[in-house]
Amino acid sequence: MISAKSVKELRERTGAGMMDCKKALTEANGDMEKAVEILREKGLAAAAKKAGRVAAEGIVKTYVSDDKKVAGIVELNCETDFVAANDEFIEFASKLAEMASKTDAKNVEELIAEKFNAEQTVQEALTALIAKLGENMTVRRFQKFAIENGVVQSYIHGGGRIGVVVELACDNANDKVAEAARELCMQVAAANPLFLNEDQVDQVAIEKEKEIYRAQALNEGKPEKIVEKMVEGRIKKYYKEVCLVDQAWVKDGDKSIAKYLEEVSKEVGSPVSVTRFVRFERGEGIEKKEENFAEEVARQVQGK
Repeated sequence: MISAKSVKELRERTGAGMMDCKKALTEANGDMEKAVEILREKGLAAAAKKAGRVAAEGIVKTYVSDDKKVAGIVELNCETDFVAANDEFIEFASKLAEMASKTDAKNVEELIAEKFNAEQTVQEALTALIAKLGENMTVRRFQKFAIENGVVQSYIHGGGRIGVVVELACDNANDKVAEAARELCMQVAAANPLFLNEDQVDQVAIEKEKEIYRAQALNEGKPEKIVEKMVEGRIKKYYKEVCLVDQAWVKDGDKSIAKYLEEVSKEVGSPVSVTRFVRFERGEGIEKKEENFAEEVARQVQGK
């Protein structure tokens, strides 16, 4: 009898799918090392050799339903921009983005355990793609959007380097509202806001900012009685930099995003507000390992 624990251990060691691991263990009569050899012989353990390699390249993909009510966004990473441009890799990411728009998964672990097609889970399909294209790949993150009264829109910049999804609430959602959502997507891509509005800003962080600004003002020799006014002024400037609705619209610097949405609201005859947004930038926060290209080629030739 093959235990679930043994299957799990083999899967973690090889990156092969659950069913493939179970079959290999059955064939090997429970011998773990023999099962690893069986999977390697079948080419199903190819991902294991690559699992430790840094995957900081890749692509961000989005999906929006025809009625603009649901959307998904996903970041799929690989090792090189060469593989990131591969049609099969791109198609895989596109399918994942559509899955993200429909899933009930709460995290990546749950998403990759879902069915990718009739025969494979996402993890199993990804393992097969790793074996075929020869690079480590990871599903790094995803988000799902869904709204009844409003629209969602997406924008991809730089061929998948940056992906954005914006959700607007409006009882009279029409093409004008969809256009506004698209404009805000480009705003988020360009200006990279950290928060939707002032209420979302961490107050602990704000107090730290105030302390820094207060110290700066005192170091500049400013009188204490005007320091607080200077601090408040700088905090307002900080909000305009990091909060989407407070930012200056990239298409008209004299107009804030809040003001732009007010104008759209009047035009459509119903309040329009941003409820959510997300911005994924490929590889952000991943520490890239510098590789010697000649050494990498040599390793590939030697099959390492």
